[in-house]
Amino acid sequence: HGVPRTSGPKATGQGREKELQRIQEYRTLVDTVNTKIHQRQYTKEVLGMTTRLLEANPEYYTIWNYRRLLLQSFSEDAIPSASGAEDDSPKYGIVQQYITDDLGFLLPLLRKFPKCYWIWNYRFWLLTEATRLLHSSVVYQLWQKELALVAKMLTLDSRNFHGWGYRQQVVSALEELSVAMGSASPSMTENEFAYTTKMIESNLSNFSAWHRRSKLIPRLLSERNASHAARREFLDKELELVQRALWADPDSKDQSLWFYHQYLISNFKPSSPHDDFIIYDLSDEDKLAYLQAQIDDLLEMLDGAETCKWIYQRLLELLLMSKSLNDRWPVQSSDLEMWIHKLLELDPLRKGRWQDLRKQILP
Repeated sequence: HGVPRTSGPKATGQGREKELQRIQEYRTLVDTVNTKIHQRQYTKEVLGMTTRLLEANPEYYTIWNYRRLLLQSFSEDAIPSASGAEDDSPKYGIVQQYITDDLGFLLPLLRKFPKCYWIWNYRFWLLTEATRLLHSSVVYQLWQKELALVAKMLTLDSRNFHGWGYRQQVVSALEELSVAMGSASPSMTENEFAYTTKMIESNLSNFSAWHRRSKLIPRLLSERNASHAARREFLDKELELVQRALWADPDSKDQSLWFYHQYLISNFKPSSPHDDFIIYDLSDEDKLAYLQAQIDDLLEMLDGAETCKWIYQRLLELLLMSKSLNDRWPVQSSDLEMWIHKLLELDPLRKGRWQDLRKQILP
């Protein structure tokens, strides 16, 4: 997403010798940790060794699993029973310290390697262990801090899909804890929907924000008990939002806006999953009116953006959807052959697809 991983410059001469020495030290440390874990030496010393290994190579997922074994062993030694210790007992404090210390250990790694799956996975596991072992009030604060952390991470890289996926997990955990603690309004859907708006306004090309928005909408409208009129107004506003974004750069090759637009117009397609619909009870006449409005808008957008394949592709989709509703082509169907010809020219990787479509719809 425009923030690639980088590797350091290749070493030469003495630098190469030092690099080889570090590699040998790393391999020796790996062998030592493997041996000690197989011997079940679950000690603070071995934990420190895993720290050194993960700081050097956070992609080594086996070492993360070793670290899980070590933390589980420390926690079981402190709290033998699964039910945990009393909130004010020294043993309870020890377990809480283990978890908070390990969360702190991960912070610099996340900053340095924000796209490493294993760091995110291990962090989520730590908080899941906290949920299992610690009091709900303490755990809730940990998850709240985590939500603030992931918001900061997404400020640094707003399109980091690891961070977006992790945020969804954090929100789900907070909602579950709210239910367990007897909250009258545990849902965070409204706040999360507002968050996607904020992130989209700061970067229209934020695919993850648009995708998350599409997944929140059905739940949002359900929780609002939205009426037919409210749902229709909501759909109109979302169409207006994405159309404004598309008009900002109609010749853009950015796919995220077009995918969200596709999600919205799927409301007019009977074969779309019903659970994803924004509005359920539109008449065919209403659907045709919506489709025609989208066709007219895209034809206007096409003027000056003749090299954007997405416009031609969407026009084809809209015309096919319109025909499926009343078995008649809209008046713009006279341009079908020209649009397919442009797609063959602009999208040669899918040449076969457009040729097959031409055979199906053109005499």
